[in-house]
Amino acid sequence: MASELVEIDSLEVVVIVDNEIDPNTSYQIPDLKVNGQMADIALKEPLTSTERGGASHEIRLDNVCCGGHGLSLMITAVKDGERRTVLFDTAPEERIWEINAKRLRADIGKIEWIQLSHWHRDHSGGILKAIPMIQEAKSSKDGLTIDLHPNRPDYRGFQGQASVISLERDPTWAEIEATGATVVKNDKAHAILNGAFVVSGEIPRVTPYEVGFLRGMRYTEATGVWEKDELILDERLLMCKVKGQYQHSWKFPSSPANPASGKGVVVFTGCSHAGVVNASKHALELAGDGTPLHAVIGGYHLVGPNEAFIKRTVQDLKALDPHILMPGHCTGWKAKVEIENVLPGRLAPCMVGTIYTL
Repeated sequence: MASELVEIDSLEVVVIVDNEIDPNTSYQIPDLKVNGQMADIALKEPLTSTERGGASHEIRLDNVCCGGHGLSLMITAVKDGERRTVLFDTAPEERIWEINAKRLRADIGKIEWIQLSHWHRDHSGGILKAIPMIQEAKSSKDGLTIDLHPNRPDYRGFQGQASVISLERDPTWAEIEATGATVVKNDKAHAILNGAFVVSGEIPRVTPYEVGFLRGMRYTEATGVWEKDELILDERLLMCKVKGQYQHSWKFPSSPANPASGKGVVVFTGCSHAGVVNASKHALELAGDGTPLHAVIGGYHLVGPNEAFIKRTVQDLKALDPHILMPGHCTGWKAKVEIENVLPGRLAPCMVGTIYTL
């Protein structure tokens, strides 16, 4: 797989949907460019020179994006001036994807590929709105591929104290195929968009503590039975490789006098049911050639019962020596605090409505 993954020059990540919004906070990583929504002119409506004592603009808060329990990242790889764009997950529901994409003025017509990280409604819920909006922006139904794992449960849920609690169903094959987009089903690692990205297959479980979605269940309509489904084996990561010198000579916190000297593998993980450490290690294996870990972006799933593994997870991430950790969605504030304490200067939380350039 390493031979199919090309080095890209830069990477842009537009956070269309995530759990949290924070349009004001500054970031302290010198080689990470961040454009928060409050700095975006799209939020500002011009005023005439005779209004409000000469104020030039008014910030319109009805242009600010909304948080939602889910994830959707518009990711663009740039190589030799060519831009290739993938949408990683599609948020928990249609309306929030539509609202945020419009408020961000995102150029969604450039999206060529949608990759669903796994079958859970907080990642698939907006897909039936995202597809036609992208197609409309393209003025064609051509040129959009939907990359899905073939093992779609009829329903997923979790074991409660007295009974199973069911999640909403994911969109069906028939509903997705009816959009006219090209649907591919793949459970093996494969390169996409001329090698700009790689989508993994099943993520190997090598840590002793990353045991999946505790109490997870799945329902099969044909049998009428709920079965244990803690491993979430359909989960896949997305990755790319950003060009650099690949020397881990930086010190943290970073400073202009001691900047980061190289880039490397960037991992996108939807929920890390397989474990964020397992996902990061597998991405490095797929990249090959000793390429270092540059960034891990997305949900780390360190909430609920998994809070017990926060310290071990952060220590194992530290051993992998990433330059940037960008936790979002299901990571939880306790894990972010631990990251900042153990790896000061490397935390850049993934926030709704923010554009990150690496």
